[in-house]
Amino acid sequence: MINDTIGIDISKAHLDAHRLSTATHARFDNTAAGLRAFERWLGQTSPERVVFEPTGPYHRRFESHFSGRLPLVKVNPLQARRFAQAHGTRAKTDAVDARMLALMGRALELVPDQPTDPKQRELKELHVARTGLVRDRTALMNRLGTQQLDVTRRLTRARLRQVNHQIDRLNAEIERRNRDCPKRARAIGILTSIPGIGAITARALLSECPEIGTLGSKQIAALAGLAPIIRQSGQWSGKAHIQGGRRLLRESLFMPALVAMKRNPDLSQKYDALRAAVKPHKVALAVLMRKHLILANTLISENREWTPKHP
Repeated sequence: MINDTIGIDISKAHLDAHRLSTATHARFDNTAAGLRAFERWLGQTSPERVVFEPTGPYHRRFESHFSGRLPLVKVNPLQARRFAQAHGTRAKTDAVDARMLALMGRALELVPDQPTDPKQRELKELHVARTGLVRDRTALMNRLGTQQLDVTRRLTRARLRQVNHQIDRLNAEIERRNRDCPKRARAIGILTSIPGIGAITARALLSECPEIGTLGSKQIAALAGLAPIIRQSGQWSGKAHIQGGRRLLRESLFMPALVAMKRNPDLSQKYDALRAAVKPHKVALAVLMRKHLILANTLISENREWTPKHP
């Protein structure tokens, strides 16, 4: 068997594959039948890595089908584009993108990701659905505040009742699935012991960051896009800033940070010290979000609940 690197460009309708060892390209439908055809195209080869970009809902069928069966490597689309530009490739087609992904995997010797837990994928889907419904509820409540006609207000109220009912059903399903898993149930107990983190936030953190408790402090902060990036060149030094990372993970940490400003004595002191040092509110809040995440990561790693520090 030949170790090989394969790049896959995934769109709504197609999978474009490029095999480096033979410099061959093939296109398959992004359907169950297309996945089977891709398997036949692979044949008896044992790829060293299969590199692809996340494309919203379109890559999930591929990832779910081959997770644990192929050495999948999911790369950041921006980094993949930067690699193509550094390679001198300006053209952007599905076939070119697939080739660039394969070249990137080989050049950087990308390591395959850990197989995704099917139950984790299901929880993620439930949380995505809940997030969408919460946004719908906010939009409906805003609309209700501006409507004047009785008929439109009645329709909006009816839709609000439906959305609230669906959110309750999702909350119950998410809670049941977490309760049935002793490891997740324990993690939620640890997270909710931290002032500012409630059950809904704890479940969201586990959904958006299944790696929590297994990474170092710098790694977990970078994963959320909360690690400050230093900018320095020669004698010039710019302000450090945060960027990238998992947006939904950061969003789930925002409200706990606001609560921690008042309820968590350790983080409250940190926030006051930052503000006294003339740091902007948003900067101080980002620091609290990072410290909240690092604290949660440490407690889960050590399998212990939060306790206040004694002077």
